[in-house]
Amino acid sequence: MNEGTGTPLPATAPSRALQSLACREDCWTEDATHTLIEAWGDRYLELNRGNLRQKHWQEVAGAVNAIHGQIKKARRTDVQCKNRIDTLKKKYKIEKARVSDSNGALTSQWPFYERLDALIGSNTPAKKPSPPVYRKTPPMLPPVPVGPRSATHKRPAPVTADETFRRNFSIVAAAAAAVEEVEEAESARSESDGNGNREGVKELAQAIVKFGEIYERVEESKRKQMIDLEVKRMQFAKDLEIQRMQLFMDTQVQLEKIKHAKRSSGNVVNLVDRIEKYQRTTCRWGL
Repeated sequence: MNEGTGTPLPATAPSRALQSLACREDCWTEDATHTLIEAWGDRYLELNRGNLRQKHWQEVAGAVNAIHGQIKKARRTDVQCKNRIDTLKKKYKIEKARVSDSNGALTSQWPFYERLDALIGSNTPAKKPSPPVYRKTPPMLPPVPVGPRSATHKRPAPVTADETFRRNFSIVAAAAAAVEEVEEAESARSESDGNGNREGVKELAQAIVKFGEIYERVEESKRKQMIDLEVKRMQFAKDLEIQRMQLFMDTQVQLEKIKHAKRSSGNVVNLVDRIEKYQRTTCRWGL
C-alpha cells in the first residue's frame, strides 16, 4: 500500500522481477553449484591440483548439464563453469580470512566452504595476525636546575678591537715561527740527502740517453727497410710492365706472320690456276 495515497501497490512488479532473476542464464542454484564443485574437484585432484584445460572444462560442463541441463536456459558452457569456479574461489578466500581472523571463534555458514577448504585449503595461506608493534619511548632527560639570578652578578665587559687585534697578531706570529722552523728542518734534510739524490738523477739521465739512442737506431732501421721495400716494389712493377709489353709485341709479330703466310699461299694458288687454264687452252687448239 502507498503510504501517501493509501492505495495498494500492484503485486505483479516484484513477482516479475524475481521471475526474471530466476531465469537469468548465469544464475546458479545451490544443487548445480554442488555438482559443479564435485566435477571440477575430481579433475582438479587428478591433475595433482593443477590448472584445468579447455577439454577438462568441457567435461565439467557436460557433467553439470547431464544432471541440471534438462531446460535449455539451464545448460552451462565451459566458460560459465570456469567463471563460476573463479567466483567461488574468491568467496572462499574471504570466508577463510574471516574465520582465521576470529581465531576459531567463528565458523563459516557458507554451504560450499567445507568442500572448497578440502580442495584448495592447503593452497590458500591463512591470514596470520600481525604481531603487535611496541614503540620505544625515548628516555626522559633529567631537568637542569637553574638557580636564581643574583642581583650582584654582572655580565663580562665586551672585548675591544685593540684587544682582538693583539690576540690575532700573537697567533699569526706563533704560526709564522712554526712555519720557519719546519722550513729550516726541511732544508737541512734536503742538504743531507742531496748527494744521494744527485747520483740517482745522474743514473736516470744516463738511462734516458741510452734509451733514446736505441730508439733512434730502431727507427733508422725501420726507415731503411721501408725504403728497400719501396725500391723492390717499383722494380717489380717495372719488370712486370716490360714483360707485358714484350708479350704484346710477340703476339703482334706472330699475327703478322700468319697474315703474310695466308697472302703468299693465296698467290701460289692463283698462279697454279692460271697455268692449268693455259694448258687446257693450248690442248684445245692443238698446239
